[in-house]
Amino acid sequence: MSQVVVREGETFDSLLRRFNKRVQMDGILSEARRRAHFEKPSVQRKRKAAAKRRKSTRTTSTIGTGPGTNARR
Repeated sequence: MSQVVVREGETFDSLLRRFNKRVQMDGILSEARRRAHFEKPSVQRKRKAAAKRRKSTRTTSTIGTGPGTNARR
């Protein structure tokens, strides 16, 4: 359970914003969505493999494209 301590003079909006950020960082909502329905092991493997492919393409596409490099797309 995520907890946020109210600071002195803090508005409710800023408290709610900090709480939402904490819940997002803890991954509570994503885990609840994932556990809402049973997922077969084969579907889990496919989902994880797809995420791994997406992550690898993201990391390889940014190599050598920073400032000071002459890389072209």
